[in-house]
Amino acid sequence: MLIYKIFRAPEWATLKDQKETAGAPVDMADGYVHFSTLAQAPETAAKHFAGEDGLMLLAVEADTLGDALKWEPSRDGALFPHLYRNLRLSDVHWAQPLPLINGQHQFPPGLT
Repeated sequence: MLIYKIFRAPEWATLKDQKETAGAPVDMADGYVHFSTLAQAPETAAKHFAGEDGLMLLAVEADTLGDALKWEPSRDGALFPHLYRNLRLSDVHWAQPLPLINGQHQFPPGLT
């Protein structure tokens, strides 16, 4: 199962340059890297990245993260994936731009 992380351009650049990251400022403050499922990702984009362009959508295979990945309740009690270690570039299955068109983030077609 793929899980998704939205990064701003500087956060993505840090991961590419340093090969790992503790995540975005909110991740560092909370002590884990926030992820979303496919169903949760559009709401995450709308809630936390409204109006922001230049974003990257990263897909990570949840099964490869082992015990460091915990599913914990968040918005409305829904379980969200949280990674309790640095995200490594080698964890990233793929990364694609998440463009903002007419105020809406356009997720790549065919996501599963």
